[in-house]
Amino acid sequence: MKIVGVTACPSGVAHTYMAAEALKLAGEKHGVEILIETQGGAGVENKLSDKDISEAVCVILSNDIDIKGQERFKGKPCLRKGVSSLIKQSDAIVKALKLKFEN
Repeated sequence: MKIVGVTACPSGVAHTYMAAEALKLAGEKHGVEILIETQGGAGVENKLSDKDISEAVCVILSNDIDIKGQERFKGKPCLRKGVSSLIKQSDAIVKALKLKFEN
């Protein structure tokens, strides 16, 4: 199972990357491949490929600021959360998504 996401925060520094890392670690814990694109102070990093997006069962988007390129995810189930929630609740979020989208 693959989940993709984009994290971004108003300052584009710490929380953007902390949320990405928290989601990746939760994915490892629950056996879910999670790929996260960051849109931070350094610009877009780890840009998601069209293939990764098409293979993903859902998309996680931080909603603290507008995400660039949201149209790439049209038709995919999206979960929108603030970066603080993604950091603090990443384990529960990934667990719930795994249960929801497991075959």
